Amino acid sequence: MTTPGKTRVAIVFGGRSPEHGISCVSAGSVLAALDPDEFEVVPVGITRQGQWVLASGDPGQLAIADRKLPEITAGSGAELVLRADPAVGGLMVLDPTQGPVALADVDVVFPVLHGAYGEDGTIQGMLEMADIPYVGANVFASAAAMDKEFTKKLCAAEGIPVGPYVVLRAGMTLTEEDKDRLGLPVFVKPSRAGSSFGITKVDDWAQLDAAVATAREIDTKVLVEGAIVGREIECGVLEGEAGGAPEASVLAEVRVVSGHDWYDFEAKYIDDACEYDIPANLPDQVTRQVREYATRAFTALDCSGLARADFFVTPELDVYLNEINTMPGFTPTSMFPRMWAASGLEYPKLVNRLIRTALRRAGR
Repeated sequence: MTTPGKTRVAIVFGGRSPEHGISCVSAGSVLAALDPDEFEVVPVGITRQGQWVLASGDPGQLAIADRKLPEITAGSGAELVLRADPAVGGLMVLDPTQGPVALADVDVVFPVLHGAYGEDGTIQGMLEMADIPYVGANVFASAAAMDKEFTKKLCAAEGIPVGPYVVLRAGMTLTEEDKDRLGLPVFVKPSRAGSSFGITKVDDWAQLDAAVATAREIDTKVLVEGAIVGREIECGVLEGEAGGAPEASVLAEVRVVSGHDWYDFEAKYIDDACEYDIPANLPDQVTRQVREYATRAFTALDCSGLARADFFVTPELDVYLNEINTMPGFTPTSMFPRMWAASGLEYPKLVNRLIRTALRRAGR
C-alpha cells in the first residue's frame, strides 16, 4: 500500500539493450536523489533476458566498481509481470511464498532505460496500454529519437542543420559516389543504439566492411556519417512547466583527453577521459543558436519530459545537430543533470520536476 502523503514511484532500469549496465548506474543515481519523506520507491530491474524483478533499492549496488558495470539478474528478486489493464492498474509481483501482490497503486513510472526496449517507445507503449503515467517522451517521440535516420530527417525538415550521412539497410553498401561525398574519416554506427555502442571511426575505406559488420551486430540498419570537425556541444531540454514552452539549459562542451581519439564508451564511462566546460565557452550568438535548435528539435520530434540534444560547432561557428536522447544518462558524470545543475536546478529538484511533470501530463 502507498504510504499516505507519499508519491509511489516505480524506477525501472536495466533492460535488454547493450546499455543495460549504464541504465543501472543511472537508476542508482535517481534512487539516491529521491527524498524518502516525499517518495515511496519501487525499484524494478529488467534482466538482459527480459525478466522483471523487484530489485534492491540500494544505490550502492548500482554503481560502477573496479571498471565493471552493475547488472540485474534473475536472482535479484521476485519475478514481475506488467499487466496492461487499466482496470487493474499495472504491475503485479509474483512471489511463490506470498502469492500475487498488486502494485496497482504505483502513481508513476520512471523508466530509466537506455537504448532498445526502453528508450525506443517499447515500454512507453506498454505503459500507455496500462494507463500508467510515466516520465519522458511518448511512444512516437521515443521511437523517432532512437532512430538516428528519422531524427535527422525530422529535424532537417524543420530547418535544423545536420551533417552528411548515408543509411545502409540490410544488403546495402556505400557507392563510390557516397564515399566521395562523405570523405574520410567517417563514423559508422547502428541507427538505433546509444552510449557509443557499435560505433567505429573509419580512417581508411578498407576498414569499412568490418565497421559495418560491428554496427550490424546491434542493428541491421547502419548510418555512415561524414566526420564534422568541430567542438562537441550538448544542451539539456525540459518540458515547460504548466504546459509552457520547452526550456533549454546552459550548454556544455565535452573535450576528450587521456589518449582517446573520440567520445567512445570507455571515454564516457570507464576511463575518466573527458573534461567538461559548463557553461561552454562560446560566443553569445552561437549559444543562443544552439539552445534554439535544441528546443526546436524537441518540438519537431514531439518530445515531452526531457531530452538531451547533441551538436557540433565548427571552427567557422556553424552548428550541426548530431542526435537527440529522450532518456539521457543520469549517472554521476552524465551531462544532462550537470547542465541543469549549472542552470540552477539541482539533481534532486530535477528528478522531482520530471516526476511532477509526468503526473501533471496524465492529469494526476
